[in-house]
Amino acid sequence: MSDRDRTEPGARGDPPTTGRLLALAILGWLAVLAVDFFVHGGALARLYFVEDDPFLLPPGRAFALIPVGYAGYALLTVLLVWLMVRLGERGARQGAVFGFVLGALVWGAFGLGLLSISTARPLLVAGWFVGETAAMAAAGAVIGAGLAGGRLWRIAVVVIGGLLALAALTIVLQNLGWAPAIKTGAGGPR
Repeated sequence: MSDRDRTEPGARGDPPTTGRLLALAILGWLAVLAVDFFVHGGALARLYFVEDDPFLLPPGRAFALIPVGYAGYALLTVLLVWLMVRLGERGARQGAVFGFVLGALVWGAFGLGLLSISTARPLLVAGWFVGETAAMAAAGAVIGAGLAGGRLWRIAVVVIGGLLALAALTIVLQNLGWAPAIKTGAGGPR
C-alpha cells in the first residue's frame, strides 16, 4: 500500500467531509488550549498576578470565567479551519505558518486596540500577543496536517500528548514557584 493510499479524505484533492472538519476544529482547539494553559498558567503567569490591577478581574473570578475564554478560542479555531479550507492551506508546516500569521494579525490588532482604550499594561498585552500567536500556530499545524490527509488518530495522539506534556510542565513551573498558583479559599477560587 502506498503512502497515498494510507491517507484520509482530503489528501487527494477531494474536499474534506464535514465530520473531518469538525474533528480538525476540535483537535485544533485542544492544541490552542494546551498552548494557552502552558503560556498563561505557567510561563507568563506572573503577568496576571499584579496586586490591584484595575484592568484584570481578581484571579478567582477570572478562573471561574475560563470557559468563556475557551469558547472564544473555539470561534477562532473555526475561523482558522474555514480560512485554511477556503485558501487551500495544507500540511503541518504551511498550517503553522498560516496560523502564526493569522494569530499575529488578530492578536496584534486586538492588543493595539486594548492599549488605545484601556489600562492594560503593555507587558501584559505583549504576553497575550505572544501566547495567542503561538496557540494559533499550533492549531494551524494540527489543522494543516489533517487537511493534508494525515490520519486523525495520529494527529489526536500528538495533540493529546502535547496537552499532557504542557500541563505537566505548567504544574512543574507552579511547583518551582515560577508561576504563582491561584489561591483558593473555602468554597473555591476567589
